[in-house]
Amino acid sequence: MKKKRKDERRRPNRVSSHSGDFEKLLQSPVVPDHYSFCLYVSGSSRHSARAISNIRSLCDEFLPGRYDLEVIDIHQQPVKTMNEQVIAVPTLIKKLPQPMKRMVGDLSDRPKMIFALGLEQPGGAGGEPIQL
Repeated sequence: MKKKRKDERRRPNRVSSHSGDFEKLLQSPVVPDHYSFCLYVSGSSRHSARAISNIRSLCDEFLPGRYDLEVIDIHQQPVKTMNEQVIAVPTLIKKLPQPMKRMVGDLSDRPKMIFALGLEQPGGAGGEPIQL
């Protein structure tokens, strides 16, 4: 009788008993646990102060206790600014959750910010992002 080589042996098909759970996870919306932002500003300019106020207000409303905000003055940390390729201020960089996004300006257009960051309305219908 001829022996089969290792690569010719058939492996039994294994079907996970949890495949139904996996399908449910694929269909359920994923809500990120934590957001991470870097806001690049120019000193205490009017636009910078407004951007800081606007992003803090938005995060406090939609992400209470679930975000980190690092405010970076481009004059005090020029190397970090160059490494992130920031060419205009104020610039907000959303690092987490992926994908990374950049927004430039004083961040005062709340509906656009909510949409761009993928935030949900508190008590929104079905947890769907706001559609503009």
